[in-house]
Amino acid sequence: MGFLAIRSLFHKDSVNDYHDVLVPLEKAQRHPTVEVEYARRRSAEAHDNNGDLDGAKKEAGPLNAGESSGEEGVMGTRSANYSPYTIEGLRSEVMEDVAASGHDSTYDLKSKVINKAIQDIGMGRYNWELFILCGFGWCADNLWLQGIAVTLPSLQAEFGISETRVRYTTCALFTGLCVGAGFWGIGSDIMGRRLAFNLTLLIASVFGIAAGAAPSWIGACGLFAALGVGVGGNLPVDGALFLEFLPTASGRHLTLLSVWWPVGQLVASLIGWGFLGSHYAVDKGWRYFVYTMGAMTFVMFLSRFALFHLFESPKFLLSRGRQAEAVAVVHGMASKNKTKTWLTEDILNEIGGHPEVVQVQKLTNMEIVDRKLSSFSTERIAPLFHTRKLAITTLLLWFCWLTIGIGYPLFNAFLPQYLSNGRNASGQRVSSYETYRNYAITSVVGVPGSIIACYTVDIPYIGRKGTMAIATMLSGIFLFLFTISSDSKYQLGFSSVEAFFQNIMYGVLYAYTPEVFPAPNRGTGTGISSFLNRIGGLCAPIIAANIPDTSPEAPIFVSGALLLAAFVAMIFLPIETRGKQML
Repeated sequence: MGFLAIRSLFHKDSVNDYHDVLVPLEKAQRHPTVEVEYARRRSAEAHDNNGDLDGAKKEAGPLNAGESSGEEGVMGTRSANYSPYTIEGLRSEVMEDVAASGHDSTYDLKSKVINKAIQDIGMGRYNWELFILCGFGWCADNLWLQGIAVTLPSLQAEFGISETRVRYTTCALFTGLCVGAGFWGIGSDIMGRRLAFNLTLLIASVFGIAAGAAPSWIGACGLFAALGVGVGGNLPVDGALFLEFLPTASGRHLTLLSVWWPVGQLVASLIGWGFLGSHYAVDKGWRYFVYTMGAMTFVMFLSRFALFHLFESPKFLLSRGRQAEAVAVVHGMASKNKTKTWLTEDILNEIGGHPEVVQVQKLTNMEIVDRKLSSFSTERIAPLFHTRKLAITTLLLWFCWLTIGIGYPLFNAFLPQYLSNGRNASGQRVSSYETYRNYAITSVVGVPGSIIACYTVDIPYIGRKGTMAIATMLSGIFLFLFTISSDSKYQLGFSSVEAFFQNIMYGVLYAYTPEVFPAPNRGTGTGISSFLNRIGGLCAPIIAANIPDTSPEAPIFVSGALLLAAFVAMIFLPIETRGKQML
């Protein structure tokens, strides 16, 4: 199996590997969900334009020729002769998309054609299998964040570290997470999604297992930082990979990936309860716990590497000049989903140019890095402030990501410590068993929040903003209520309800953020949001570690205040995205 897995990792796909999946372009049909989304987009555009089409054409410039009725020889998608499944029809749709993106190279033209082909394949078996395996990455991210939180009391006891100083352990992990997010985000565009997709969990598992044998607290911090470099790549790599194989009309499925986040906490809490809340010695329980976490991460890696044939991203293959393989990947996806596709190299060449005519198709490593870094250039950021409404939305949303990025780990990354200070009915501190049992119960109650968030966002008169704001407000309130009593039962109740609403908050925030930014600058807006969230997470343990031992509840007060500040910002968000679909 191992040999086959390694061979699969470097296997070059060919259209000859997949039979009976190709149909002539003129016989192709749009996927029903895509047809609905195009109808909605046209309806929205007609409403927004208010009949001022001439002014829109003039402002849009020459690349919007696809919207005209023949400017520069390109058929418009509103032309009476327009048909989506002719070369001219595909060209007109591609030109519209290119006009919005601001890039019109051969690579961009052909990648838009591949997007159309994936749309028409629709959501199928391959996408759902990829959803599960990408979910492992999201799960592993929070698995280790909460896992290290679980080990803090044991690290404190074994190595004789103060309750506040031991919180720098979490800071070490966040340092690795930040480095990993930046390195793998760019590295996956150079080495390929498939290699990065497998290496992130492999690195996390190897250093995770090694951390269980750490001889000192400093050694443990170093190994946790190293595993953070691996696990930190999961969110950017897995999210990008899943998105590149996701039919655009099924974009809501990307939001469902957030369901795996609380699953990571649940798994960590249940395993922690078993090892740290039982009879194991203080210097043994946390080590067995970390060994188990590392082994689980390695099993996730094996599931990706040995049990699943991952196709390389067709966009990556195009960027490296491997056009034939990109077409073969789309054929392979159609075969796995038991459907058809119309994509051929000839169609790509008709729209994007023939290789012998177009000299430069391959992007160099520097061009790839420049494209990544250009997302943070003033030219890419400025459109996010193009109108007053969009500028207000951008600033408020970034403020929310930063404050939540600090507030979330200030409470959750140290929750086992807070719960261990609780008192039972006799007034004594709770046992380790009760601490980790309560932590596990809190995690169980929090899981349904992410699932419910997928449905509450479409409730009339509440929508994304209302659901997100209410959940954030209640999360902040319950954080303050957590501190009113040291009774472990009160703390369990309030931490459980807070976890439930907190997962609703995060689930909706992940959905709302990409929806609210305009398509050409969506990557920039969401990228900066994620960056601010990670920076906030890095600051959280530093804040918690520098609060005096005499004020153990101070980090919780700060966390609650930050979430309430985010709630106020959400109230003033001027854009509601309920009922508006991305395409």
